[in-house]
Amino acid sequence: MTEDLRIAIVVNPELPLGLLANTVGAISIGIGAKLPVLAARQLEDGQGRRIDSSSTLPVPILQADDEALRRLMLKALDGAGPASAVVPFPAFARALHVYADYEASMPGRDLGEEKIDGLGIVGPSKWVKSLTGSLKLLR
Repeated sequence: MTEDLRIAIVVNPELPLGLLANTVGAISIGIGAKLPVLAARQLEDGQGRRIDSSSTLPVPILQADDEALRRLMLKALDGAGPASAVVPFPAFARALHVYADYEASMPGRDLGEEKIDGLGIVGPSKWVKSLTGSLKLLR
């Protein structure tokens, strides 16, 4: 089922390291919740120790500035299909420490006007490449 899927996480490289890590982690949880086929497996080593697996696909972390992230998010949302995931991390979410507050604030916001710190995209390989093919890896 994952043969034609591709993952990309895009973040603003100007974020401090801790916020970068937090953004990637939060986006990754959102992607995994939407598409559990990307992990949700247990593996066993030769000694019988069971672990939960990480992603079954590579997860490149790419970079883009604020404006490019916003445009990318809007383009991805316009083209997302049923087997896709678009997981933005808007900057305002950092000030909200209770998920219910984040959820409650969403209807009063326009994500097209918000600063976006990161974005996760999963979908058909061709679609994800068309959105992210020109972006550089985060280094």
